[in-house]
Amino acid sequence: MLIGDAQGWVENFVSFDDRFLERIAAAWPACMAVLPEQPEEDDITINLVDRLTKDVVVRRLCHWVEYQFEPFGLATDGAKYSKGIIDIAVLFDWERERYLAYECKRLNVINGGSRSSLATVYVTQGMMRFLTEQYAESLPIGCMLGYVLDGDVTFALERISGAIISHTPLALTDGPTPLAAIDMVERFHTRHTRIAGTEIELRHALFSKSSVALPNG
Repeated sequence: MLIGDAQGWVENFVSFDDRFLERIAAAWPACMAVLPEQPEEDDITINLVDRLTKDVVVRRLCHWVEYQFEPFGLATDGAKYSKGIIDIAVLFDWERERYLAYECKRLNVINGGSRSSLATVYVTQGMMRFLTEQYAESLPIGCMLGYVLDGDVTFALERISGAIISHTPLALTDGPTPLAAIDMVERFHTRHTRIAGTEIELRHALFSKSSVALPNG
């Protein structure tokens, strides 16, 4: 729930996302250095959040960075319930319904000598959760983080763009549109009409784990 000027909150979310990604980029090398060649999504996210919550810049920017944040839904009888688990949520104060969500997905996963882009999973099990308002209900901005495990960001971007354009339920109204890179992090944004009829902007950032690309699977 947003109180006050909605456009002002959009600008605040966008500005925060830019600065937050700078801090993720700063933490990224040390985070990946302690993980195996093909780490699990949760292992990457846990190590990122651990570093971000200790980052002096992040601590000045927000109230808290939560790993596996559970937004609450409201049942018809007035009871609250869990709507699922968001990989990372940034809270700016004690208001639990006002947060910036970051859904994280692995991309270009190497298995048996070939790679799977997982672009479809990125769309159907990531982006679509914002469209149904399972995540970021009534909020104008949501974010996606892509962990590109073979370092081939160009391939990941091509596959994601194709999956976004071809997936009709995303109700795409604009994009994918490039955003300025932050410390070599590839970024773009998309706009969508949610099932409830409201608009949402999704901001995407692809983080590369440097390695030699293998044949496509």
